[in-house]
Amino acid sequence: MIILPESDEALLRECEIETFRSSGPGGQHVNKTETAVRLRHLPSAVVVTSREMRSQHQNKSLCLEKLRRKIAQLNHRPAKRVPTRVPRSVKKRVLENKARRSQVKRLRAKPAKDD
Repeated sequence: MIILPESDEALLRECEIETFRSSGPGGQHVNKTETAVRLRHLPSAVVVTSREMRSQHQNKSLCLEKLRRKIAQLNHRPAKRVPTRVPRSVKKRVLENKARRSQVKRLRAKPAKDD
C-alpha cells in the first residue's frame, strides 16, 4: 500500500521532475520550449508524463493528478468474494431440465434394429 502526502508540494518533494520538449502539432512554440513534464515517484517507481498543455505549470499539475489516480488504482484491492451455496430448488430444476433434454435426445436417435 502506497501512502501519498495530501499537499502537492510534499508530493513533489518525493518525486523527480524532468522536463522535455513535447512532440506533435503546435509548430515552432512546441519545438522550442520544454513544456512536457515527466514525474517519477521515487518511493513507488511510478512514472507519469503530461504534454497536453502549452504551459509547463499546467502540465505539472496534470501529472500530479495522474500520479494520484495511478497510485489509487494500484492501491485498490477488490473485496473477497464470498461463495454462496446453491439452493436445493435450483439443483432440482437443473436435474429436471437435464432429464428432459436427455429424453428429447433419446427420442431423436434412430430406433434400434431388432433381429
